[in-house]
Amino acid sequence: MDFDLRQLEIFQKVVELRSISKAAESVCLAQASVSERMATLERMIGTKLLDRIGREIVPTKAGELLYKKSVKHLEMKRQTCLELEEFLGICKGDIEIGGSTIPAEYILPGIIRHFREKYPEVIVKLRIGDSETISRLVSDGKLELGIVGSMVKNKRLLWTELWKDELVLVVNPSHPWTRKRAISLEELCNEPFIQRENGSGTRQIIEQQLRRLYRVGFEGFRVVSQMGSSTAVKEGIRNGLGVSILSSRAVAAEVEAGKMHIIPLKKISLHRSFFLIRDRARTQSPLCRALNRFLQSNAAAAPSR
Repeated sequence: MDFDLRQLEIFQKVVELRSISKAAESVCLAQASVSERMATLERMIGTKLLDRIGREIVPTKAGELLYKKSVKHLEMKRQTCLELEEFLGICKGDIEIGGSTIPAEYILPGIIRHFREKYPEVIVKLRIGDSETISRLVSDGKLELGIVGSMVKNKRLLWTELWKDELVLVVNPSHPWTRKRAISLEELCNEPFIQRENGSGTRQIIEQQLRRLYRVGFEGFRVVSQMGSSTAVKEGIRNGLGVSILSSRAVAAEVEAGKMHIIPLKKISLHRSFFLIRDRARTQSPLCRALNRFLQSNAAAAPSR
């Protein structure tokens, strides 16, 4: 009975993805090669490890035992590699991080540029999603770091505040409200309103503040559309679909160019923070550690508007 770590890595992917084809894509091998390696593994161990039930691949009892042990062995391998890289001072390669819409589109590109000036051999891959999605990917180990605009209940995550942000009421320059000094909540509730999607940090913060101050959420608004990004919301405002509340960072360029107009809300001030998150249980790679330190030490490089 004998097998190597590469076989275990492939076997683990087959079990987790419940598919030979998906596992093959994940480990960058041909489907036939993965099938052959799994058959070889079964012959070497002397028992069947995988069953096909319908369209899915599931582990047998022996397969379940091997999977549990393989997870521990592969994690030990990962930890050993990280410690060696740390010892050797290696800081090159790829790192994938996640960002919710505002930090990913308006803050991180500039931060990443400065980071690469210090670490030119590092490629930072940025995945964009809403705050809930990025938090889940970090918790699941799919991303090493994330930057989000709202906190979720997850004991696995370690939260570090990075930047402040202000949320503002934005209207089209031709809107009648541009002649007013401020708008009340009652006026806002009766105006066509463009809402962000579920999971958006912007949406969560607005609703939390409104419920805290006035015990009313978006159910009291005249919502005419729900959109998945600040860019889409801005286009809706520009085309006269309605008004919305957005990050001041997201509309700074349009306001300066006279394409958007900000109006204060009476008795309401909407502020939030952006947070750096990582899984507290996972050992950071040298790249992750370097980027983590850089983000925290350079937080002042992205002041709130």
